[in-house]
Amino acid sequence: MSGDDNTRAPRSENQRLNALVGRWRSQGRIAATAIDPAIRIAGSDTYEWLAGEHFLIHRVDVRMNEEHVEVIEMIGPYDPASRTYPMRSFDNHGNFVTMRASVDDEGVWTFAGETERATLVIAEDGDSMTAEWERTDNGSNWRHWMDMSFTRASSPSAIPRR
Repeated sequence: MSGDDNTRAPRSENQRLNALVGRWRSQGRIAATAIDPAIRIAGSDTYEWLAGEHFLIHRVDVRMNEEHVEVIEMIGPYDPASRTYPMRSFDNHGNFVTMRASVDDEGVWTFAGETERATLVIAEDGDSMTAEWERTDNGSNWRHWMDMSFTRASSPSAIPRR
């Protein structure tokens, strides 16, 4: 990496990710299916900037019924060609998922991958958000998968920079 790479300013579009920065109490459920009951989800999500503000780090620490799930995700930087933010997540069960995030003029976020997609709506006051998730097995028939709600537990300024 050259010295120029270390001093490059983040894209201005990355500032839209600031709406996510902070600690969130998360709760929700995975929808019941014909063979599986609903699964309760509770825990926390934290979003913080990696130094340089090119990448947003998203950490998930939840219980899904009795199962503990941890995820680390890197979001960004903004890709002007696709007008999206690449997302790469890794969990404590060995799963790796790539998705792309986009945001519309009303501030509604869409996360899209090959088998999962979600719509995230941040409340006007910025203190809560909700997400509706869908999944597909064949790439064309999408089914409701999960509903999540998030309540801000701390302000962005309370997140220590590393």
